[in-house]
Amino acid sequence: MTRIALVAGGDSSELSSSYDLFVGVDRGSLYLLEHGLPLDVAIGDFDSVTAEERECIVQAASLFMQAPAEKDDTDLELALKEVFARYPEAQVTIFGAFGGRLDHMMSNLFLASEPDLMPYLRQIELVDDLNIVRFYPAGKHRISPIEGMTYVSFMPADGSYLSIAHAKYPLNESNYFFKKCYSSNEFIGKEIEFTIDKGYVVLIYSRDRR
Repeated sequence: MTRIALVAGGDSSELSSSYDLFVGVDRGSLYLLEHGLPLDVAIGDFDSVTAEERECIVQAASLFMQAPAEKDDTDLELALKEVFARYPEAQVTIFGAFGGRLDHMMSNLFLASEPDLMPYLRQIELVDDLNIVRFYPAGKHRISPIEGMTYVSFMPADGSYLSIAHAKYPLNESNYFFKKCYSSNEFIGKEIEFTIDKGYVVLIYSRDRR
């Protein structure tokens, strides 16, 4: 399995060099260069960098792919589609998906709603210092705690029915209520089981800022 680090232009947490491939998305390409990491692929419209910065990226990238500024996909969506076209079995960890523009952050949280990305939703993970975001399709799932992360939250797709078992705050037929985000749940010494009847759920591990 190919492990790919994909770096966008938001706030990036510390990034190790243990990935097989490093992809810079627009300004995220500069982050890789500034931290002495490989720039295997640079992709985006590069409207957030100067002409001088763009030239540095062009010279450093093993593969440079510039998209038009006017397009249907965000730069991150475009990068993911390109990555999965080349590496369909890859596990992609996205850094820098948060902390920048709010519209970009919301688009990133709902990447799984993009039809071309839906088949790969279990292969995508978004990471920063306080959060780990994963996507789960319809069905029954079991999740374990992650060291350092205190809370787990669930954001089901519109019209989906979510149930949660073996958590501090269970959700089932006896106490069901609908919310866009069931936040701040916690593990209680065992794995949490949850079921989503259709669509998908955005799962967020998180902790408070220290």
